[in-house]
Amino acid sequence: MIEHERTARAALSRLMEPQDAAGLALVRVAGAVDALRIATGQLTCGPRLEQDLTAVLAENGGGSSWQGLGAALRRWAPRVPDLAPDRDMATIQRLGGRVIIPFDPLWPDQLTDLGLHEPVCLWWRGIEQELPPAVKSIALVGSRDSTSYGGAVTGDFAYSLAQKGFTVVSGGAYGIDAHAHRAALAGAVSGIPTIAVMAGGVDRFYPSGNEDLLRAVANQGAVLAEVPPGSAPTRYRFLQRNRLIAALAAVTVVVEARWRSGALNTAHHAETLGRQVGAVPGSIHSANSAGCHRLIREGGAVCVTDPGEIAELASPSGESLAEAGPGHSAEHDGLTLEDLILLDALPLRTTSSVEKLTSVAGLSVDSVRAGLGRLGLLGLAESQRGGWKRSKAAG
Repeated sequence: MIEHERTARAALSRLMEPQDAAGLALVRVAGAVDALRIATGQLTCGPRLEQDLTAVLAENGGGSSWQGLGAALRRWAPRVPDLAPDRDMATIQRLGGRVIIPFDPLWPDQLTDLGLHEPVCLWWRGIEQELPPAVKSIALVGSRDSTSYGGAVTGDFAYSLAQKGFTVVSGGAYGIDAHAHRAALAGAVSGIPTIAVMAGGVDRFYPSGNEDLLRAVANQGAVLAEVPPGSAPTRYRFLQRNRLIAALAAVTVVVEARWRSGALNTAHHAETLGRQVGAVPGSIHSANSAGCHRLIREGGAVCVTDPGEIAELASPSGESLAEAGPGHSAEHDGLTLEDLILLDALPLRTTSSVEKLTSVAGLSVDSVRAGLGRLGLLGLAESQRGGWKRSKAAG
């Protein structure tokens, strides 16, 4: 069954554009296998399905643009003849990669925070090991035409964070992204030092000028995409992949960004997900820092000037310091470090088993079970159908 699910999701990733609300709602309501059959005309549906889709989209803020399943089917129809999931999966295997889905042990739980907009699958090129939880991941993003100042700051940050055991997440582009990946590889001590999230298929390293760098990222870390091999990196896909960068990390730091920069889009996604956002100050005369100053001035980001401040933002205890103010809850005060790590590893919407949590949090089975008991008594975690999730009280 899991392989049928994998094949269906691989096909859906080619049929639908990233963050296609109608398609994602169809997967949620009908399941991936039947969603594919409906989308390709192999299975007809009645008014009840249409009602369920309307309800799911309304709950997730997509009701206003919903034009009915018929409109979505017409939109997908031109791509149906090109569906060849077995071919796509053979391509990724030939490259030493894999396609993972939300039911896999390798699936990063932090992506469930995207709710309806969680990707149907991820095409993964790199070593096979679990991605770190959000609390151990930092996104460093910024201008493609970075200045020497931006490059130096990014290099210092990424190297130091990698030395501290953090994974640096970025987009594989020129400029700030490239400096972040390169320095993280240089500072790597263990695990996955860096992750590149691509807007196109992982069969072709893009941009071509970063091919050697991205190959090194794949050899030591991971190169990810939600679109299948052969997919072109369009402007729309660049904007959509930014939500994945933000979701994978506890903190998104904008090092340099112009007034209207794609990096600000990533910061917006991070804010929407309740993640921390940091921005690096620059010269008031530099257009490349205008976006950072805008984030700081408008209150969307914390001013960060060294790796220690970023690491503090990434930890649950650091979050309480950064967000403290009138009405701030101190519910996490008094928790041990292991409890805080376990709390961050707990998914918000789905449940996770004790075995999965041991791997995600990097704790022993006994520590996880004891920690879940403490978090449960404090009302920060709850058990459902044999699994565990973060309670609403935990935020």
